[in-house]
Amino acid sequence: MKNIIISILLLIPFFTFSQIDRSIRPEPGPAPQINIADAQSFTLNNGLQVFVVENSKLPTVSFSFIFDYDPLLENELCGLSDITGQMLKTGTKNRTKEQIDDAIDFIGASISTSSGSLYASALSKHTDILVEIIADILINAKFTQEELDKIKTQTISGLASSKNSPEEILERLRKKLVYGNNHPYGQSPTEETINNIELDDCINFYTTYFRPNISYLAVVGDVRIDVIKPILERYLGLWEKKEVPTHTYETPQAPTQTRVAIVDRPASVQSSIAVAFPVTLKPGTPEAIRARVMNGILGGGSARLFYNLRETHGFTYGAYSSLSTDKLIGNFNASTDVRNSATDSAVREILYEINRISNEPVGLEELNLHKNELAGGFALSLESPSTIARFALSIAQYNLPADYYKNYLRNLDAINATDVLTSATNLLSPDNAYIIVVGKADEIADKLKNFSSDGQINYYDEEGNWYDPALKITPAPAGMTAEIVIENYINAIGGRSRLSKMKDISLKYTALIQGMSVNFDIYQKSPNKMRIEIAASGMIFSKQVFDGEKGISEVPMTGQKEELEDDQLESMRYQATMNMELNYAQYGVNLVLLGIENINEKPAYKIQLTYPNGDETFDYYDVQSGLKIRSISESGQTEYAEYKAFKKILFPTIMTQELQGQNLQLELQTVGINKKLKDDFFKTN
Repeated sequence: MKNIIISILLLIPFFTFSQIDRSIRPEPGPAPQINIADAQSFTLNNGLQVFVVENSKLPTVSFSFIFDYDPLLENELCGLSDITGQMLKTGTKNRTKEQIDDAIDFIGASISTSSGSLYASALSKHTDILVEIIADILINAKFTQEELDKIKTQTISGLASSKNSPEEILERLRKKLVYGNNHPYGQSPTEETINNIELDDCINFYTTYFRPNISYLAVVGDVRIDVIKPILERYLGLWEKKEVPTHTYETPQAPTQTRVAIVDRPASVQSSIAVAFPVTLKPGTPEAIRARVMNGILGGGSARLFYNLRETHGFTYGAYSSLSTDKLIGNFNASTDVRNSATDSAVREILYEINRISNEPVGLEELNLHKNELAGGFALSLESPSTIARFALSIAQYNLPADYYKNYLRNLDAINATDVLTSATNLLSPDNAYIIVVGKADEIADKLKNFSSDGQINYYDEEGNWYDPALKITPAPAGMTAEIVIENYINAIGGRSRLSKMKDISLKYTALIQGMSVNFDIYQKSPNKMRIEIAASGMIFSKQVFDGEKGISEVPMTGQKEELEDDQLESMRYQATMNMELNYAQYGVNLVLLGIENINEKPAYKIQLTYPNGDETFDYYDVQSGLKIRSISESGQTEYAEYKAFKKILFPTIMTQELQGQNLQLELQTVGINKKLKDDFFKTN
């Protein structure tokens, strides 16, 4: 069937008795002394360190656990720690998953688990019950194959969706380049590594690493230490301590020279950009505070990168940078999204700003602006009791001075322009960076060569694997043409004769968007009428109709209605044509077979389609089955999977679409063929 790109309307005073010269800015006062209450603490016999912050303003209590084991190099089992963290809440020796959920719901509590943490909260009157449930989960976890299979399926589905996201593709490659394949921070799970994970792997990981002697617990809320301590001893005291393996790794280094890496997205109209490199910056050090000020000036919310790329040049809606601390290795990352034509200019301005802050002292006004912003955020955070607990955990976890946070504002206030310049000089290395771009290589690669120290571009696929672009597409067999590939596809899904007999078709899809089930209903009538409705909970949010000549886009809830014109109308005309593959020549669509390319580790014919209005689409057809498995256009990328026969015609029951930066997985629910749809159903007035 023809590729249908669904367009979604995103629904988704001061009083004084003396004369004041207001032209003179008042001098800032000294940084105030912060009186931060110390969390009360104790350690259970099994080594669990507990920090208690009493706060009776609300009758609630929360428990935050940190499992502080060393990061693991998971290799062929990449994703194991994340999946094990999710498995924690799926059953114990005493409770099934349903019983755990019922027990949590009965007291109005919430519990979430991950690879490195557990968080739970409830009304304080249920503290005893909540701690017992937590202890049961941590001590008596019982994993089942059924729950593992569910989580693996969900994880693989998410990975499939992320393949369509430029941001996810960029992040995957950024991690691999900055940290390397032999560091845990450089690895990302794949469908293969997730499938490799067995139940015993999760059980072994749980019994090895989820131990009290490497864990911290913060208790915050309407509790007293003399009451909570015996409760924790009663339940969590049974949690057995055990020696936990430690791991060390070589420290990742910045490249010896600037390298440019591209992930080619042939139909992309914009580029996702990152300038990144590893940084040795430990949490809680004096350098970390100076670095935070420096990065705030460079790439904070309203900082130099933002004003340069957005306000001055109009390249983007936003540009930012981050500078992370970490016990092993941190990283610097400056990122933005720009149109293809501005890609090299945006990279040039990012590097310019990095060099500028590394070579020129910052002005006093700009410095104070960002210092005050950080001070204000810090002061506001003190209003939350959880902040006190977080401070206590950080002091213990990173072995910080006991007065680190009490002196934070004073240390922040003491930072001067020289400190910022020194921090930038020590940490930023624009001449030893990875410039990573996800975009249309044909339009951006040549200009990006200027930033590469050796004048070379390194190409990577969506999984972050390097390849030689000259070998990415191999020649098709002699005699194979685009027309033959299309004809093989037509035969694979049902044959020209059967498709020609289709007079109308009704396709009903569902997709989960922000937890809400959304219906996508597509109707077509030969030769070129189409109606698309997007609805949820019985209400239509968006409707598009094409009657063969005119097209409209409508939001029924608001009464907003727009007639399609020019390129939109022409694009709709092609989309509405039923079984366009049967008549490409008739509609003036030019087909070129570019060769064979591996898609999801399967060889596929790549065909370039150029429409009379200039629109281009790249379609991929599985060499073995003949079925279409991917389509790329300016609107985004669509993956087709799990074909199923309806009246002896095959339809993909799963379509994963990237549209306007969002990823949707549409599942085909029903197919109606030759239901005698009336012309009135496609009226545009």
